[in-house]
Amino acid sequence: MLKSLIRYSIRSFKRQRSYIIINILGLSIGIACSLLITLFVINEAGYDRYNVNRDRIFRIVLNGKIGGQEVIGAFTPSIMGPTMLREVPEVEDYLRMTGRGPTIVEYNGQTFTEEGCIEADSSFFSFFTIPVIKGDPAAMLNASHKVVLTESTARKIFGNEDPLDKALKLGTDTVRYIVTGVIGDIPPKSHFTANMITSFMTNPRYEDPIWMNNSFSTYLLIRPNASYLDVEKKIPDMLVRYVGPELERYMGITIDEFASQGNRYTYFLQGLTDIHLDPSVQQEFREASDPKYLWIFGSIAVLIVLIAAINFMNLSTAQASRRAKEVGIKKVSGSTRGMLVSQFLTESFILAFISLILALVIIKISLPYFNNLLGTRLELNLLAGWYTIPALLLFTLLVGIMSGSYPALFLSSFDPYTVLKGSVRNSMQNGRLRRVLVIFQFAVSILLIVGTMIMYKQIRFMLNKDVGFNKEQLVVINRAGALGPRVKAFKDAVKNIPGVVNITNSTAVPGRNNNNNGYRLEGRDEESFLMQTNYVDYDYLDTYGMTLAEGRFFNESYATDQQACLINENAVRDFQITDIAQTRFMRPGNDGNLLHLQVIGVVRNFNHESLRNPIQPYIFCFKPDNYTYGYLTVRLTADNYQSSLGSIESIWKEFTGNSPLQYYFLDEDFENMYIQEKQNAQMAVIFSILAIFIAALGLFGLTSFTVEQRTKEIGVRKAMGSSVAGIYIVISREIITLVSLSAIIAWPVIYYVSDKWLENFHYRIEAGVFTFIAGLAIALGIAMLTISYRIMKAARVNPASSLKYE
Repeated sequence: MLKSLIRYSIRSFKRQRSYIIINILGLSIGIACSLLITLFVINEAGYDRYNVNRDRIFRIVLNGKIGGQEVIGAFTPSIMGPTMLREVPEVEDYLRMTGRGPTIVEYNGQTFTEEGCIEADSSFFSFFTIPVIKGDPAAMLNASHKVVLTESTARKIFGNEDPLDKALKLGTDTVRYIVTGVIGDIPPKSHFTANMITSFMTNPRYEDPIWMNNSFSTYLLIRPNASYLDVEKKIPDMLVRYVGPELERYMGITIDEFASQGNRYTYFLQGLTDIHLDPSVQQEFREASDPKYLWIFGSIAVLIVLIAAINFMNLSTAQASRRAKEVGIKKVSGSTRGMLVSQFLTESFILAFISLILALVIIKISLPYFNNLLGTRLELNLLAGWYTIPALLLFTLLVGIMSGSYPALFLSSFDPYTVLKGSVRNSMQNGRLRRVLVIFQFAVSILLIVGTMIMYKQIRFMLNKDVGFNKEQLVVINRAGALGPRVKAFKDAVKNIPGVVNITNSTAVPGRNNNNNGYRLEGRDEESFLMQTNYVDYDYLDTYGMTLAEGRFFNESYATDQQACLINENAVRDFQITDIAQTRFMRPGNDGNLLHLQVIGVVRNFNHESLRNPIQPYIFCFKPDNYTYGYLTVRLTADNYQSSLGSIESIWKEFTGNSPLQYYFLDEDFENMYIQEKQNAQMAVIFSILAIFIAALGLFGLTSFTVEQRTKEIGVRKAMGSSVAGIYIVISREIITLVSLSAIIAWPVIYYVSDKWLENFHYRIEAGVFTFIAGLAIALGIAMLTISYRIMKAARVNPASSLKYE
């Protein structure tokens, strides 16, 4: 019976060749889009799942609020992990990690720059399932100045030489690091990247006892059968014991008084596999992805498959009059309705399977481009798991049922007497369901068009918004610490280079904040305030092109400025400061004594973070000579800046002993803040175009069928004197109406969805009426272009030929 069904199906295909091609093309593109998005979603949801103990690993997250400023981030004190291991029975082990930043590696006179360098405790290998190629995991990081290399890094530095026990010079550290192990490369689906791991015991703050110094990422390994919730419940009592005394010492208030002022200082545990899809938590490693995009693109995948399936339904039901006689004859010959349904569904399954094969070819060809666009490593591996091929076949079966069930039931329902009499043709002219399905297709298309336009408008707004300083022609040099105490001499040398406007030294730069500190105001001891802190020199304001709202900037003529500060406008507003001359901030110094910082000026607000976030209170302190870490920022003229950079590099090498210069352009760094939005917008454009193309394919097929059905009508109209334009208007009028109805349905949906998406950004656009009208205009234009050729061709036919057609 199956052979008979397939044989009948093939014969049917030969009679409907053009419609079959349209169906296969539409379905294959729809399936390819759906599978590509599914690969992307699975990839994003699969981070850190390579770890054997993934269900027992949790990261400690600070959940704080000080002076109205909230902080939710993976920042903990160095002492927290060891304390929890000692006092919480459910904790089996702990791990502290922190990034070292770009690191210069020297070996045998050769210099390498390593971006992915981190510090970690010796327990690293108990947490992360990374294959050890050489060395003893227990001894790799158990002492100061030990380093572990990934396989690719070891090969780059040592070639075929055995790296074990070799000495490396890292950065400006005078003590050499001993290579104690080689491990496999960190899996790409990990929430951190690393190609070089140094022992955490090397960090000067390895045994820092201060609980309020939140600087490191700490992970806990929970014992089997223990609950992380039980661990969380014990954290508040621990904070009372350890943070409470520090609050009294540094801020003069008890922990209860601190909380009564509306402040918050606590921690919670975040599961390892939740890290990559939780952008609400700040972290120093790889930026988390927003799960909203997975829902958005997952929905797009479903909608595109639906559009392709609707094409199949529309074209199959539209051709019912062609197949009516076939159905009538088969019923008269003894075929039951069930047999006819089986035949039509078999046709649908065959088409779906052919479409799947073609879709896999499309994916194989387009995957490199897709990976390049998103910066991912997606792979189409049909043998990756036993379930892959069965899942694809099941998916194809569902697509076949979705596409073919209604046409099968519809066609098999014809009465043989009616269809053989020839009266089915007139009953097929109505096509109410087809109109509904076309409306749905174009509603989805308009939704995607308008949504993509809104995404691009928001990205363009973020890239072009005035951020409160001139970010063009600013070059930021990393590793100012490599200059040691010679920063000022380096600055003086650079200022003499033609094309250099100015140069400044600071501990932070816009877009790369690294110091969020608590302060008190003199005379308001019961309150505490949280501010981003930047230590800067005298040239900072002029170099960045920032402006003052009040007061003055640091000046060498005032010796007291080294104990002064400036704040931004939002700090003045949020902290209700009325007179800066009477305002002094207080914070603990390195010796434990309070420092008093007189406010001497107010800097106009500037965006020091992504435009997703509001401008937070910000404080500029003077950078003392012993703060050698941080950045150097150089403002260049637009003319011949490459020559200026070359001169800067030469001077840098003179001052640092031939160490390579690491720098970036600030405007490009700001653009990279929105790389996820740009990538997703590009994805949306691609899938919008494909969705519209699939819908247009179906519309072309329907128009072709409609023109065939109305051949006699067209001939009569021409014989009666109607022009080609008049015929075009008559036939296209229905399409214009359907697309317009689609827009009316799509507009409220996209308005709601886009408004929710724009909530991610503190600084955002208004969608605007024009965007919605433009979406309709684009859809109408595409629809009219799609049908114009077929209508115009039919309208130009000699009416004598048209009337003879029927």
